[in-house]
Amino acid sequence: MSTETELAAWPHIYRPGIGPVLLMLHGTGSSEIEILRLADEIDAAAAVIAPRGQVTERGALRWFRRLSEGVFDVNDVIRRAGDLAQFVGWAVSEYELHDRRIVAVGFSNGANIALATGMLSPMLFDTTIAFSGMYPFAARGIPQDLSIPRDLPTRRFVLLNGDGDAMAPTASVDRLVAELTGTGADVTRHTRSGGHAITTDELQVARAAYRAAAAHA
Repeated sequence: MSTETELAAWPHIYRPGIGPVLLMLHGTGSSEIEILRLADEIDAAAAVIAPRGQVTERGALRWFRRLSEGVFDVNDVIRRAGDLAQFVGWAVSEYELHDRRIVAVGFSNGANIALATGMLSPMLFDTTIAFSGMYPFAARGIPQDLSIPRDLPTRRFVLLNGDGDAMAPTASVDRLVAELTGTGADVTRHTRSGGHAITTDELQVARAAYRAAAAHA
C-alpha cells in the first residue's frame, strides 16, 4: 500500500476545469504530457488528472508489466490497478474534487489499466472510455482469488476498437464485453475497420460519453 508521501510524489499533471474530471491514462511509450492532447479533444474546459505510468519497459513508460507481447503479468495488473485507485483517491482529496464525477480515459496500455481499475474498484469511475483496450486479466498465472465485483448497473464502459487490431484482438474484446455485461454494467461497444488507433468518429463517441456523464452529475 502506498503512503501519502509516495502518492504525493507520483508524477502527474492536474489542470483545473469544469464538469466531470478526466483521468487521462497514456499508452506505452507516451507520457502524462502527451495524453493532454486527447483530453483537449474530448473537452478542453474539463478538469484533468494525468498521472504517469510507474513501469518502464526498455525505457518506455507503461502501467504494468507483461510477460511477452500481448501476455500480461496479471498479478502486476491487479497490483498497479490498486495503486492507481489509491492515487486517484489521494488526488480527489488533494485537489478537493469530492463532489466531481471521474471519467477515466485511456489508450492502449492506458485503456487496459483504466479497465482493470474500473472493474476492481467500480465506485471510483462514473465512466471508463477505452480506446484500443482489451480484457486485462487474461494471461498465465491468473490469481485464483481474482474477484470482479458484481451488480454494477450505474457504471458505464465505452469500448472503442478496430476489428483488425492485433494488439487488442477481437476475441479479447469479446471476453471483456462478456465480463462487463456479467457485472450488470452499462457497456457500449463501437467497432470500426482498422487497427490500433484513435479515429475522428471514436473521438465523437468519447465526447458524447463525457457529456452524458456531465448530464448525470
